[in-house]
Amino acid sequence: MQISVLTPDKEIFEGTITSVKVPGVSGQFEVLKNHAPIVSALGEGEVKLVQENGDKITFEIEKGFIEVLKNKIALLVQGYKE
Repeated sequence: MQISVLTPDKEIFEGTITSVKVPGVSGQFEVLKNHAPIVSALGEGEVKLVQENGDKITFEIEKGFIEVLKNKIALLVQGYKE
């Protein structure tokens, strides 16, 4: 899956991943390959990306949105903290 992680100021990450866990407003959820199309608001919490090579990237957000469509993910976040 391809993902772009953006803040209002800059692009944080762009690349290929196998999964992403995000803090949805109703609870945490994970997106895997061939996930159904979705647009969801995100709340405060931790985002975890797993890259194809197994490396993990973790960061905190205050809020944001995620869009998933045909194995492409756009993650728009505010309050990004490593």
